Amino acid sequence: MNAHPVYLVGAGPGDPELLTVRALKRIEAADVVLADDLIDPRVLALVKGRLLRVGKRGGCISTDQHFIHALMIREARAGHRVVRLKGGDPFVFGRGGEEVDALREAGLDVEVVSGLTSGIAGPAAVGIPVTDRRASPGVILVTGHPGEGRAEPDWAALARTGLTLVIYMGVARAADITSQLLAAGLRADLPAAVVSAAHTARQRHAVTTLTGLPDCIEREGLQSPALLVVGEVAAMAALDALPLGRQQAG
Repeated sequence: MNAHPVYLVGAGPGDPELLTVRALKRIEAADVVLADDLIDPRVLALVKGRLLRVGKRGGCISTDQHFIHALMIREARAGHRVVRLKGGDPFVFGRGGEEVDALREAGLDVEVVSGLTSGIAGPAAVGIPVTDRRASPGVILVTGHPGEGRAEPDWAALARTGLTLVIYMGVARAADITSQLLAAGLRADLPAAVVSAAHTARQRHAVTTLTGLPDCIEREGLQSPALLVVGEVAAMAALDALPLGRQQAG
């Protein structure tokens, strides 16, 4: 068995200053890093070993998941320190569970290094607290793109909870998601926000209402990677919010 575990490392939402100390140590010590497509270039610049890009993005040509498993296993069995670098947190819409299972079935040890997920850090970047006792007692992180053969989220059930909805990968389906949430009884004027490319130089956001969400996305040209935030807390966004590093520079 390889002397080193395979490290599943969360790269956080973008800004390298939001990496954990453990994540930074694992990245710098790696012999080979298998990196997702959306990892910020500033984080990739920290890699000292071989960098293999194995990105997966909706609507684009992506690396087959089984090939990623095989590549990790091959590199680990060769005695290399292997880091699988994933945006945000490995276990939040990152296929981390699948990769842990594949590695353990191959007889390899695994260490998971948690990262700051964009579902919390993205709204925070523009001043939105995903929970606030004055507005929402909780938050639901849900995908707007369940994938081929997977069941659609029960939007009606989610709407009934009264909790903040943070929707990953939902920009392309915003009209359909909005329609279903309105049909489930959410108010047309319920605050909603879009946060695009949080904690990067391309960060942009807009605040609107639930019924105005699809038009807002199109009008402002907001693109993936982006989050939809639906709930009273969305109204707390700071209209002049800047990415983390530029706040200090200003």
